[in-house]
Amino acid sequence: MRSLVLFVGSLLMMMMMIYMCNGLLTTRLNHMSSSNYITKDVFWFNQTLDHFSPYDHRKFQQRYYEYLDNFRIPDGPIFLVICGESACGGISNDYITVLAKKFEAAIVTLEHRYYGKSSPVESFTTENLKYLSSKQALFDLAAFRQYYQESLNLKLNRKKVDNPWFVFGISYAGALSAWFRLKFPHLTCGSLASSGVVHAILDFYQYDQQMGESTGPECKAILQEVTQLVENQLDSNGEAIKNKFGAPTLKVDGDFMYYLADAAAVAIQYGNPDKLCTPMTNAKKAGDDLVDAYAKYVNEYYVGSFGVNIESYTQEYLKKTSSGDRLWWFQVCTEVAYFQTAPANDSIRSSKIDLRYHLDLCKNVFGEGIYPVVNSTNLYYGGTDIAGSKIVFTNGSQDPWRHASKQVSSPNMPSYIVNCKNCGHGSDLRGCPQSPLVPEGNSKNCSNPDAVNKVRQQMIEQIDLWLSQCHSTGRSSM
Repeated sequence: MRSLVLFVGSLLMMMMMIYMCNGLLTTRLNHMSSSNYITKDVFWFNQTLDHFSPYDHRKFQQRYYEYLDNFRIPDGPIFLVICGESACGGISNDYITVLAKKFEAAIVTLEHRYYGKSSPVESFTTENLKYLSSKQALFDLAAFRQYYQESLNLKLNRKKVDNPWFVFGISYAGALSAWFRLKFPHLTCGSLASSGVVHAILDFYQYDQQMGESTGPECKAILQEVTQLVENQLDSNGEAIKNKFGAPTLKVDGDFMYYLADAAAVAIQYGNPDKLCTPMTNAKKAGDDLVDAYAKYVNEYYVGSFGVNIESYTQEYLKKTSSGDRLWWFQVCTEVAYFQTAPANDSIRSSKIDLRYHLDLCKNVFGEGIYPVVNSTNLYYGGTDIAGSKIVFTNGSQDPWRHASKQVSSPNMPSYIVNCKNCGHGSDLRGCPQSPLVPEGNSKNCSNPDAVNKVRQQMIEQIDLWLSQCHSTGRSSM
């Protein structure tokens, strides 16, 4: 963001310059292009490496961004947008941009530790990843929030004044948004947890079940048939079937079937169901080879459009300590799991993708003793029984991840479901489809724009209420 020359009414003589995270499959996908950001100008914050040690005072450089074009000086709100489990290249031009205009808010975005250029280490060995956790990330946000507020106060020549802060996040970052409000209620007026996966789940078979519901019975049956056909061909000529999908490097059959499952999931998760189901149902009706049709979809859409790195599905690749793909897997294998397993009955994905497959992957990639302590994670944060306040939870009706989110409203924590055919992961902030990014999260291409806009209006009412309560007290409020 360019520096801004600020002035307010009679304070013209006090002109000053003020310098102010995708979805859970994003570690396998290309990042957004520069046209999808409202700013890419980089700033740096000197962050504490270990927030829980009184003896370790090491620091590392953490990247952040700011956008001040709409900021009302001096008392406008500050929107803290959390970057999640991928590199953060700037501030995304999604619906938060619209909200910032409406509320005359500044936007700041902090890159998650270890991801992108905010890594405290050069090699991602298992030992070096011990400071990678949601708990450390929450303290990063708290420390940054304090630093930024103090920096702003210094530039405005004032002391001990808090602007109203509101926190946003999508997916894992959505969970962090809710958890930040839970753990640091005095530092924020409220939070929006869009598709916020607050419930750590070891055996997340509900993901596949929602895939079946979201695709509909016809497409679901076809995908199940494809899975069976591929499994049969794996037994008879595994090399040939893997070559057909351009994946000869996936020597482990479970890795290969996981790759094929992800390829289908990405269309549903990000609001592009017709990209998957239309060619598959057409192939079925025409009597074409379903495996060929699915291979065409995978090669053209998942690899071609999304630019997925097929090699990242190999466990040998994940064992490379230079690979950034290790990072999210490490968080999965230690804290939250979300293992997308095949249900016992009526599954779309292969039965090879079971709990044992995931646990073996964690052990093989990170070594003995690595296991996701989901019970401890849910005990610490509360899971879907999170005892927070002033948190808005939103989920898309077709998003398989919504079953790890809070879908039932409770006092002071409303939960809204955006109901439409292509409303997937973060549809309230991203619009439709959810990937590629729609500028300002425009809802016009959603199958039911009114449903999206209704939830957005409900979000606005909550944000307005909680910000006004902060304004009345002059600080972030409990």
